[in-house]
Amino acid sequence: MDALIPGNDVGHSFNQHFDQHGTWRRMFAHQLGQLGQWMREHDLMDAALQERLQRLEQQVRSDKVTVAFVAEFSRGKSELINAIFFAGYGRRILPAGAGRTTMCPTELGYESGLEPCLRLLPIETRLQAPGVAEWRLKPGSWLTLALHTDDAQQMAGVLEKVSEMRRVPLQQARALGFWSDAADDAGLMPDAEGMVQVPMWRHAIVNLPHPLLKQGLVVLDTPGLNAVGAEPELTINLIAQAHAVVFILGADTGVTRSDLAIWREHLGAAEDAADARLVVLNKIDTLWDPLNTPAQVQAQIERQRATSAEVLGVPPEQVLAVSAQKGLLAKIRCDDELLQASSLPQLEVTLATGIMGQRQAILRATVGSGVASLQKDMQRVLGFRRRDLDEQLLELRSLRGKNASVIDAMRARIEIEQQEFEASAAKIQALRAVHMKLLRDLFRRLGPNGLRVRLEPLADALQPAGFKLGLRKVYGETLEQVRRAMEAAQAAGAEIQAMLAGTYRQLNTDYGFSLQVAPAPSLAASVQEIAAIEQRHRQYVGVSSTLRLAQPEHAQRVLRALSQRLRMVFEAAAHELEQWSNAAAAQLDAQLRERRRSFVRRIEAVNRIQDAASGLMERMAEIENAERNLSELEQRLLALTAQLLPPAAADDCAAAPDMAPTQPQPLTRLATA
Repeated sequence: MDALIPGNDVGHSFNQHFDQHGTWRRMFAHQLGQLGQWMREHDLMDAALQERLQRLEQQVRSDKVTVAFVAEFSRGKSELINAIFFAGYGRRILPAGAGRTTMCPTELGYESGLEPCLRLLPIETRLQAPGVAEWRLKPGSWLTLALHTDDAQQMAGVLEKVSEMRRVPLQQARALGFWSDAADDAGLMPDAEGMVQVPMWRHAIVNLPHPLLKQGLVVLDTPGLNAVGAEPELTINLIAQAHAVVFILGADTGVTRSDLAIWREHLGAAEDAADARLVVLNKIDTLWDPLNTPAQVQAQIERQRATSAEVLGVPPEQVLAVSAQKGLLAKIRCDDELLQASSLPQLEVTLATGIMGQRQAILRATVGSGVASLQKDMQRVLGFRRRDLDEQLLELRSLRGKNASVIDAMRARIEIEQQEFEASAAKIQALRAVHMKLLRDLFRRLGPNGLRVRLEPLADALQPAGFKLGLRKVYGETLEQVRRAMEAAQAAGAEIQAMLAGTYRQLNTDYGFSLQVAPAPSLAASVQEIAAIEQRHRQYVGVSSTLRLAQPEHAQRVLRALSQRLRMVFEAAAHELEQWSNAAAAQLDAQLRERRRSFVRRIEAVNRIQDAASGLMERMAEIENAERNLSELEQRLLALTAQLLPPAAADDCAAAPDMAPTQPQPLTRLATA
């Protein structure tokens, strides 16, 4: 099932790189687990820290890498997926023969705890309000068919369901989001009986325990232009969030009008993701003319590459030419010479190195930031303990040679300090109340109700049937309000940070704490993402979409898809702010807990001194030993966290050699590596 070709290392590239990425993630998660165990053993773990560490570990273990394959019909897209991922079955798994192609968006992934199966969402669900994301939560609405992973023929037979079509009246086709006009190339013109062929299924999910899928790979196989355009959720959410997009053309035809429409409307405008766009000229075997020399054939392929790059406005090195069919055949037959001729290995190297390098670097940087925050919090606790021990040692040294009355006086002073400290609880509770009020206001702005209110003008403009005049203006104004809401959330975060910083300084002065509140997380990336969403999907409310938007069902699908994407951005920003706020609150809780323990230890020490003459020296020796232990703990902490931090963030702590991250490189630069 690994689709590996014996004796050909290049042919293994995608599988090997992804397997290495999976191994790296497991090692990383294991080291996070070791850090947590060490923290528990040395009483450095509280509920807040445990939650943060578990979140980081889960983030590493459950990380997904999505590769979307996008093309017009008959470009060999499903064949390319078969060749790269599933040649190990010894046959085609996805339908890719003549007249058989993917007619609905199909996701291939793996969900543990679920038997291998194909789940199909009926096309009629487009007539109802929920989007595909909401239908995922309703498993009873899907048709589920078992897949027998030890029977490739059975699997291929079941997966042919994704190519099924059905005939419906033209009016129903329009209601479902499919229609035709004189310029339509998608083959959805009505027949002599006025019937139209439409896909039978809206969405398909394949759960398969393939080694790559089990390690977190998700492959998205998309249908052609008419089906893509009819499902805004596909382009606004699924394709937009893919870590890499492979756009497939026919080497014999180059960029056709429908190819260019998909590129311009759904892919090419995403300048922020340009490095993750790869163009593949498939079917180069159609240019293998025995009447031409190999050099002439190669020159023709290069001309097609250059022309396609010019038409799409991408660098020539971003366009790769392959033969998926010959590559699949070569892998099945273990024909190294044919495999090299297909140029499939070069595409695999580009995909593997680009995706894995970028994803690993991003993941490590994200998790490393969380680990660095944990490290600082634990160092702060250790520093607080060290200072507390120093103060106790000074107290005890001042008692040497003193009589019982002096010792009693010290005990009384400690008890008074303890009482005064506990009396400060009201001030700290007031701080918490203000903090929580500001947070509630902030989360209200970023919550679903706040977003819904800001999208109401656009929802009202999309509601009426028929042509919608002035929609583009309303769209721009609505997205501007959404951006301002995110900017206001950033300002609110800064306000909370300023309030906490001032209060923490006062607590540090009054009680000798070492509280520090980090700057509020920057939401600039969220603001930029909103701007990218607006720009990337402006065509859905433009002149080219006038006829589609006249259909109320399609207009509502556009609104739901846009709302879902924006809600994800808002939820991510709220989650980041919540984590930051929890870290600040946990820091205060940790130092309160340490101070209370300090009072208990100081009173116990005085009691022991009163009970035995030798108690003073013993307690001083214990404190000195505890200080040495703290130094050892801090060194061990730095060593454990250094393994989890990127080299730049680890300062003098070198990362373990086998954990060094792959440097991210854009796919465009790797295409000629």
